[in-house]
Parts: sequence; structure tokens; C-alpha cells
Amino acid sequence: MRPVLAIALFVSTWSTGAPAQSPQFVSKAAELVVLPVVVTDRHDHFVAGLPKNRFAIFDNSRPQDVSLFTAEDTPVTIGIVIDDSGSMAPKMRDVVSAALAFARSSNPEDELFAVAFNDTVQDNVGGATLAASDLTGLERALASLKPIGKTALYDGMITALDRLDRAVRPRRVLVLLSDGGDNASDAKLNEVLARARTSNAMIYTVGLFDQDDRDQNPGVLKSLAQTTGGKRYLPGSAQQLTEAYTQIAREIRSGYTIGYVPPDRDGAYHRVRVDVIGPDGRALTVRTRPGYYAAPPVTRP
Repeated sequence: MRPVLAIALFVSTWSTGAPAQSPQFVSKAAELVVLPVVVTDRHDHFVAGLPKNRFAIFDNSRPQDVSLFTAEDTPVTIGIVIDDSGSMAPKMRDVVSAALAFARSSNPEDELFAVAFNDTVQDNVGGATLAASDLTGLERALASLKPIGKTALYDGMITALDRLDRAVRPRRVLVLLSDGGDNASDAKLNEVLARARTSNAMIYTVGLFDQDDRDQNPGVLKSLAQTTGGKRYLPGSAQQLTEAYTQIAREIRSGYTIGYVPPDRDGAYHRVRVDVIGPDGRALTVRTRPGYYAAPPVTRP
């Protein structure tokens, strides 16, 4: 397992007074642990507009200074990962409809790509990375899917995570739709979870299955989401499926991005906690990545 920082970027891209723009990988001079953070109240409503001083970060229980903070709707690279096995054939029309609703609710400058899996993995579905505003291109890409065969979910997730490593946007998300079962992968679940922990991706999972589906495994979907600070949805109808995708898009746009300089370069896994206090003095509910792998110690000749 290769230890990495959550992300490396030049701090001044967000800390200057210049007009807001998408952060770029322009330097590794300042390495930050960057966390997407979702804040909700007790009614599960998004809480927006909080200032930096309401946030506290703890790395292995040690408080850290917030070096990066933004509440802006910054563009994201999003991988739409779809179970394209034979069991999904009756549901594909609803899947395409929900994915298009997701794109409509996303930042128009978000980058989207699709990965599908059945017996094998189809990377780069549609042949390109698309803008979220390109609904025609996305619909064409998803319409090319032909559900057939078994389910290589774990291989599909590894491929999608590898694809995110080449993404342009610093913020990165995967949205997986599947029944959670796997009967065709070379990879194992523990390998996917380990790979997810070394990525800075947040994974959302949408479980789509019939109650008598023998391959369903909602526990896998829960593990993938929780490991990365994402969320699992289990819609029971086509309408709820669309609502789930729309909710994910809104959450991505409503979150905060915070970062700090890692306290150690020890190659170890660091647990992260973010606390947020609301204007009324009450603690708010926070969801973010539970940890990261620090960069290894620097060795000099």
C-alpha cells in the first residue's frame, strides 16, 4: 500500500485575494491534508455560511491549525460507476434518468466520467471526460451500456479510483450504483477499501436491488461510503433513485473544503476528526474522511 497525502497543492491558489478559481496542482512546495466536509443540523439539513473559526481539526487527537478554508461551490471531478451486469437490465432506463438528474443538479463546471462493470470493466465509457453541462454527451455514453453477465464490482472500483488519480480537479468524488454483490472480480473488498483510504476521493453508494436479489450486499456499499466520509443510499423506487442522485449532487455543492499541514511524515495512517460549533453554540453533525496516509519520511543522501 503506498502512503500518500490527501492532496498536494499550492496554498496561495485559495489564500490570496485574487478572483475565485479552481485550485490547480501547481506546486508540491506546500503539502496539505485537504478534507471535504459536510455539515448538517439535527434535522439533517445542510448548514452553509459558517466561518472558519467554527471549525476545529484533530489529527490523531492533536489539534491542528486550519491552513485552507473555503465554502465555495468549487468544481469537482466525479466518476459515475455503474453496475452493468445482467441483473441491472430492467433498471437501466431509471439509472440513466437518475444520472442525468444528477448532472443537472451539479456544478456545470464539474468534470464527469463513467466506469461500468459486468464480467469485465469498461473504463472511459463514452470515450471522454464530460462537463456536467453536457447532458447529451452523458446520455449518449450511458445509453451505450448493454447490461449482461456477472458483476466485477471490486475491479470496477479499483479502475475508477485509478482514473481519479489522473483527474484535473483537486476535489474528487465517486458515485457507485450497484447491488453490492461481486462474483467476477480479481480484486477483493479489503483491497478496494485499502485503495480508497489512500485516495482523497469521497465515495457515495446507491444500492439498487430487489428484496429477493441473492447477490445484494448493502453492507459492502456501507463500508465503501463510511471509509471515505461519503454516504449510502438505498432507494426503493425509481423516484427515490432520482432523489438520491439529486441529493448527492446538492451535498457535493453544499460542503466545505478545509485543509491543514500534516504534523508528521511517518508513512502511517492518521485518524482525522472535525468538530463544528453552530451559531447557537451547539455542536453540529459533521461528515468527512475518517483519516489519511501520511507521506513517508524524507530520506536524504
